[in-house]
Formats: sequence, structure tokens, C-alpha cells
Amino acid sequence: MRLRPVLAAALASLATTVLVAADPAGAAAVPGPAVHRAAGESVTTTLYEAIEALPVAAESRNGYVRTAFRHWVDADRDGCDAHKEVLIAEAVTAPEIGPKCALVGGSWWSRYDDLVFTDAGRLDVDHLVPLAEAWASGAFAWTAKEREAYANDLDEPRALIAVSAASNRAKADKDVADWLPPATAYRCTYLADWTAIKTRWHLSVDDREKTALQDLESGCPNEDLTVVLAN
Repeated sequence: MRLRPVLAAALASLATTVLVAADPAGAAAVPGPAVHRAAGESVTTTLYEAIEALPVAAESRNGYVRTAFRHWVDADRDGCDAHKEVLIAEAVTAPEIGPKCALVGGSWWSRYDDLVFTDAGRLDVDHLVPLAEAWASGAFAWTAKEREAYANDLDEPRALIAVSAASNRAKADKDVADWLPPATAYRCTYLADWTAIKTRWHLSVDDREKTALQDLESGCPNEDLTVVLAN
């Protein structure tokens, strides 16, 4: 079972500024010194610099179907799929885990709307960068295995988040230009996490999204941002 790491409030001092762009094949290219960042490498930059580094490209959702991203899988075969792993990891009060990973009891804090729930059935596990948004931003060119890895990304604690079903459905597949969490105190974290996930998976942004990110950053601290590249 995955043990979710605690997000640090402050990361290590800035080590290097990394500009990540996506080529048509989805590979990462880092301008400046001739250094290629491979999958599994950790890069450290700042929030503002990471936003500026996101490549801009027109988006199209043509051909998108949710089933293009296989989820939820039980990668470690412990009986709990990725959806349940997130619920277990993010519980404020741990639930009992019954047969077939049935969850009994427990409590959760929905960061999107700053509400506490004691019924796991009232929660969704959200892909913070929605599947349709990922598809339009570059995942259309991925293999089925890469899309499966994205849809079940338990290695990146910012990728999947347990939130109220109501807030998740209000968000649907919107990007930051069209939806932000109702809990305003959480929005800077949401902005940083969105940027981290786009960077991790070498996903592009469209013009409206880039403008929204730049507008939002002015109200948020320019925190250090560390990302482990996925592909």
C-alpha cells in the first residue's frame, strides 16, 4: 500500500532553473546547458519560473474518451486500487479497511471547499489536472501505458486528491482559466500543484491557461518547486 509523503511547506533552496518544453514525441528538452532530464530525475525551480517555462500550444480534445486512460488499477496487488489508496492516504482519521478494501469509518478534509466528511462515499478522487485536459495538452500522443501511469499516479502526491464529489463535479474537466477551488486559501497550493503536474508530465498550456496562471501567480509566493519528471 502506498504511504503518501507529507508535502513540505518549504522546499530546499533553489538549485537550478529548469525550462521544460515538450517536443512532438513528448520528450523533454532543457534549454541552456546541454543537459537532458530523464524520467525519474528531480528538478528544482521556482513557481514563477516553472509557469513561464510551460510550453504554449493550441489544445484540441478531438478523439478524447475517458477510457483512453485506464484507471483505477491496483498496481501493487494489495487489494486496494489507486482510488482507495488515495482515500486511505489522505484520511484525517484512518478508516478501517475491510474485505475487498471496503472502507469503514474515517474522516477526510476536502481542500477544494474546506469541508470535512465522514463518509467516503461522498468523496471523489480527482485528477488535479483532468484527464481531458491532459489529453489536449499532449497525452493524445502517449502510449496506452503512459496514459495509464498518468491516471494512477501515486508516486506524485499532488496528482490525485480526495475531494467532495460536489466540488469535483463542479470542476469537471476545466483548467485554471475556467475553474478554481471555492476555498480561496487553497488556491495558491492548487496553482503550484497544477504547474508541478504539467511540468512532471511535459504537458503544454494554451494561451488562456498561461494568462490565467500568470495572473494568479501575482497573489501567491514565489515558492521553490521540486518536481520528479515522469517521462
